[in-house]
Amino acid sequence: MAIKTAPALGTILTCDFDQGFREPEMVKRRPVVVVSPQIAWRPGLCTVVALSTTAPDPPRPYHCRLVLDPPLPQPWASDMWVKGDMIYAIGFHRLDLIRLGRNDETKVRRYRLNPLTAAQLKDVRACVLHGLGLFQLTKHL
Repeated sequence: MAIKTAPALGTILTCDFDQGFREPEMVKRRPVVVVSPQIAWRPGLCTVVALSTTAPDPPRPYHCRLVLDPPLPQPWASDMWVKGDMIYAIGFHRLDLIRLGRNDETKVRRYRLNPLTAAQLKDVRACVLHGLGLFQLTKHL
């Protein structure tokens, strides 16, 4: 089920890239990090950067490793790689919260709502700037 409201900066969501994209674009469901705050004049959109469980070969300045605590549920892992060159302004209809199963007692579905730390978000933003060729701006982070 798609999200209805703007997610917080640094939130990890899943994004459905299955429809309307073609390789070499992203073409499957994968985790993403929200890198834009809520912007009033962009209803229904937020900017995200893709995450991967596969280490890049070779790593570039627009990649960085994130160790997530708590880790993402299967099939993902606690170690993720930011793909700072894969930036998208994406509609809420493609985004979903990460499901953690149901509460054993109440049977209510649980979601991962933990945003990245300030240090992790700074690293992600540096990757995005490198991915855009704006590496000289990283000194302002």
